[in-house]
Amino acid sequence: MVSQRLASFGTTIFAETTALAAKHGAINLAQGFPDFDGPAFVKDAAIRAMNEGHNQYARTQGIPALNQAIADSFKASSGLSVDPDTQITVTSGCTEALPATFLGLINPGDEVILFEPFYDSYRACIELAGAKARFVTLVPGPGGQFVYDENELRRVFAPFNGKFPRAILLNTPHNPTGKVFTHAELSVIARLCVEHDVIAIVDEVYEKLTFDSTLPHLHLATFPGMAQRTVTLSSLGKTFSLTGWKIGWAIASPELTRGVRAAHQFLTFATATPLQHGAVVALREGAGYIAELVESYRASRAFLASALTEAGFTVFNPSGTYFVMADISNLLARLGGKGVTDDVSFCRWMTGELKVAAIPPSVFYENKVHGSRLVRFAFCKKQETLNIARERLLSLAKM
Repeated sequence: MVSQRLASFGTTIFAETTALAAKHGAINLAQGFPDFDGPAFVKDAAIRAMNEGHNQYARTQGIPALNQAIADSFKASSGLSVDPDTQITVTSGCTEALPATFLGLINPGDEVILFEPFYDSYRACIELAGAKARFVTLVPGPGGQFVYDENELRRVFAPFNGKFPRAILLNTPHNPTGKVFTHAELSVIARLCVEHDVIAIVDEVYEKLTFDSTLPHLHLATFPGMAQRTVTLSSLGKTFSLTGWKIGWAIASPELTRGVRAAHQFLTFATATPLQHGAVVALREGAGYIAELVESYRASRAFLASALTEAGFTVFNPSGTYFVMADISNLLARLGGKGVTDDVSFCRWMTGELKVAAIPPSVFYENKVHGSRLVRFAFCKKQETLNIARERLLSLAKM
């Protein structure tokens, strides 16, 4: 007896593909979690916290030391000073920060601008809030980078039936495309938000995982007029390979923070106390680890992109995250006789026959046809895992 607002979503694609990979003994390049552990110095800090008795409820907005560490980290990357007590809320991952933000700031009937393809929980959050989505499609542009049409974006900011959108939800670096939004693109978004009095909700969980020095991650909150209307969301898991810790946060003006906290207090109330202590050490002492991780992912990105190209995929080289999107049009033409006609059937076939699992990204589109010839792979894996995946994928070139 699933509620009407959630019944249409079914089981998340990440759970489905991981279960299918396990059933077939496949290499899991579908779900975006590393198959290696996070840094020992961070885990040791959490263990110390447990042994020192930090095992009861934390403050609902986060332990003071973590709020301060987040404020300091944000100041270092953005130049913006925020009050750790009134502008930062620690959440159980960005996955909780998202519904807390939507439930706390969006009213039933409000409309939210959403770029597609989108992380699947975004649509669920909009539905939970009783809101409606307006869509802008990212499409492959020159050089293989995904781009939006500025005229299309301006249209969704315009009033529909006399009603302006309440918010825009942005993810940069972007999952699943690996896109890093440019200064020019963010400038347009910022100007439209200010012009139409729209809140920006920005998911920045991959903020440290960028690979092109000429295309750095930029905080939308730093653009003119945006500091007071932006909720910046991020987390520890992707940056420190600790996705199971679920330590996230929301940074916003005191006015917007009150809305986030109004929902957060009734969702999780507080996040795991000893893990928050570990997160403090990660943010304070983790620069060296992050630099090494980015270099490792840069090499993994190149390796997987080369393997996919050799196997017959058309690769869109990502500028950030740890995902790569690839076009399967050529492969579908060859595999049509096997009943493989789109991204969903291709991923099922590949998992069962080649023992490599990936995500069919049509689930991330409102208009499914836009993703029906694409596949998303994760390269946040050990080199030996990628080596095995490559050997299995190369069998495609022989079919």
